[in-house]
Amino acid sequence: VQLQASGGGLVQAGGSLRVSCAASGRTFSSLVMGWFRQAPGKEREFVARRWSGGLTYYADSVKGRFTIFGDNAEKTIYLQMNSLKPEDTAVYYCAASCVDWSTGMCNYWGQGTLVTVSS
Repeated sequence: VQLQASGGGLVQAGGSLRVSCAASGRTFSSLVMGWFRQAPGKEREFVARRWSGGLTYYADSVKGRFTIFGDNAEKTIYLQMNSLKPEDTAVYYCAASCVDWSTGMCNYWGQGTLVTVSS
């Protein structure tokens, strides 16, 4: 499985941004895919994940502000980020088929995409 992330950028606090992750190489519908992030000087943390049937789960820090959704036809997942805060600034990584989502023990990783939220 190959994962290709895109969509990061610079946004003002309170704004919105969407990042995407395209999967290839394995049947997308069987994958559990999600997002992690790593802020400067901090450890990587879980953000959200989505089961192939559409069930989702979020970290408390983003619940109500971020939405993860997928397009099975395009083998892509998206992370819609609203009401962004400066503390959301991080490199966002998509991942799939994780043994332990809490620690980031994942079989597949995309390259990171930088999200910067200015105050």
